[in-house]
Amino acid sequence: MWFTVLAGALGCYALKYVGAAIPESFLENPLVKRIVMLLPVSLLCALVAVQTFAADGSLTIDARVPAVGVASLVLWRKGSFILVVLSAAGTAGLLRHFGLAS
Repeated sequence: MWFTVLAGALGCYALKYVGAAIPESFLENPLVKRIVMLLPVSLLCALVAVQTFAADGSLTIDARVPAVGVASLVLWRKGSFILVVLSAAGTAGLLRHFGLAS
C-alpha cells in the first residue's frame, strides 16, 4: 500500500515539475491556448457520459439517460443550477417510482 501512495505522490510531483518547466513561449502558442481552454469541457463531457451510460463495466440505459436529457433541456433554457439538479433528480425518481426505468 505504501508503495502505491509514494508512487502517486512522486507522479504528482513529477507532473507539477513538468508543468513548471514548460517554457512560456510554448504556452503562448494560440493552438496550445485553444487546447487548454477546451480540455476541461471535453473531460467533463466524458465524465458525464461515463457516469450516465456505464454500470458495472457495460453499457446501461436506465433512468439516468432521460434525467440527463431533461437536465440538458433545462440548461439550454438557461435554468439555474438548483433547477437543473432538481429536474434531473425528479425525472429519475419518477421514472423509477412508476417502474418505467430501473
